[in-house]
Amino acid sequence: MGFLIDLIVRLHGAVFGFADRMTRGWFLELAARFVFASVLLVYFFNSALTKVGPGLFGFLRPSDGAYAQILPTLMEQLSYDTSRIAFFPYGLIVLLGTWAEFVLPVLVVLGLFTRVASFGMIGFIIVMTFVDITGHGVDAETIGRMFDGNPSSLIADQRLMWIMILLVPALKGAGKISLDAMLVRSRTTRERYT
Repeated sequence: MGFLIDLIVRLHGAVFGFADRMTRGWFLELAARFVFASVLLVYFFNSALTKVGPGLFGFLRPSDGAYAQILPTLMEQLSYDTSRIAFFPYGLIVLLGTWAEFVLPVLVVLGLFTRVASFGMIGFIIVMTFVDITGHGVDAETIGRMFDGNPSSLIADQRLMWIMILLVPALKGAGKISLDAMLVRSRTTRERYT
């Protein structure tokens, strides 16, 4: 019996050791960025589009909807009149939030400044969740609960999964198939020849 257990342990070690060596440094990192792109890139891009003002330079002046989405309680207090909102800090928060919703997902997908962008997206999701719960007053069913046996709540379950996907590139980096890796290789090559 000991021989059989030893054989199973060695076979397990050989198979999964081989799989680990073949995928180390590229597969998990690329897969996490691919899943993020396929599930959330268009979601965040479409959400960001609702926040830009009209015209070519609309990205410099967020829409009234951006203020309503990001600062719902303040907008309600001011009867939805954005002209009464000071640029600092509130207008700046809305402007940076709008830009972050465009820029951070693209950086994650491209694998450029990936760790910073991934941690930024995690922070963005946390803030977005806080605003949804406290500012938009979503109901308890939408919020859901962890360990409730129901994986369909839009906030507790889905956003926890979003954060989990982002933890891979945040902690491990973008991997060998990324713009970050290209920059490192380019810098190493330049240093070698200078």
